[in-house]
Amino acid sequence: MDVLSQAVLGASLSQSFAKDKSKQLSALLIGALAGMAPDLDVLIYSSDDPLLFLEFHRQFTHSLFFIPFGALLCTLVLYPFIKNKLTFSQIYLFSFAGFATHGLLDACTSYGTQLFWPFSDQRISWSIVSIVDPFFTIPIVIGIVFAVYRSNRLFARIAFIFAVIFLSLGLIQKQRAENALYTLAQQRGHQTERVLVKPSFGNRHVWKLIYEYNGRYYVDAVKLLWKTQIVSGTSIQKLNIKRDFPWLAKNSQQAKDIERFRWFSDDFLAVNSQEPNVIVDMRYSFLPNQIKLMWGIELSQQKIESAHANFITNTKLSTRTRKQFIKLLF
Repeated sequence: MDVLSQAVLGASLSQSFAKDKSKQLSALLIGALAGMAPDLDVLIYSSDDPLLFLEFHRQFTHSLFFIPFGALLCTLVLYPFIKNKLTFSQIYLFSFAGFATHGLLDACTSYGTQLFWPFSDQRISWSIVSIVDPFFTIPIVIGIVFAVYRSNRLFARIAFIFAVIFLSLGLIQKQRAENALYTLAQQRGHQTERVLVKPSFGNRHVWKLIYEYNGRYYVDAVKLLWKTQIVSGTSIQKLNIKRDFPWLAKNSQQAKDIERFRWFSDDFLAVNSQEPNVIVDMRYSFLPNQIKLMWGIELSQQKIESAHANFITNTKLSTRTRKQFIKLLF
């Protein structure tokens, strides 16, 4: 999730362990910093290999196995600055609590998190909350601030419990979205082969629906308020390397990069209709019922066999798209 959400959730749990009322501010700061620390893996990148950061982001720093070690590193960094206020064990406890929340919260999104590294490289994505959701973050901010202001960890505990309940309720919405998807596919006479449902940006009542049938991906949206309302979308052919890139050498680096990107995107790949040399991650688009590049890889027939594919992004949000999204929400 976004950095602020990671920070405040880590803070709420670390503050919950602060028995001494005077330690609430220290627990907040330590928990927030430790809660953000796993995302330092974004510093792992290579100018020669554009896809390297995809393999390491949300990898070892986000795994359950690494939590004790990550907390220890946070403690060693913070101890010299606050050793006059807290003992080493207290700093470690707050760091552990903050660090432990990060990977689990990220796994609640659809991006994919390697929770079980080094025993598995499976990317866990429960898809029950958007990467940014103010309805999740703001109440936690209020709780941890009140915990400091009133010197009472009860407010932090309430904030953390709220977070757990909020995330758990996402399972209900996800089930409703899946039911809507299967009903829609049945109405079309389609037998679903793979499905993906995920909340759209910043909310949890408009969901993106993707299913695979007969070599195509079908993308729609559904509004889940008091009633279920389908917002029809579009479809596109699933990536087929032999058909879409007949010139691509099987053992070339670009071919290997496609497989790396396939692992990252859980094989939800298609060729961009506007740019035939670009492969897009189907899971993401600004409008949940559309197929439009947010990130992908670009191939080139002119590159030598040892050259990597380029990683490209499109973060520009047009005024028209913004208005369409707001209309979809409200």
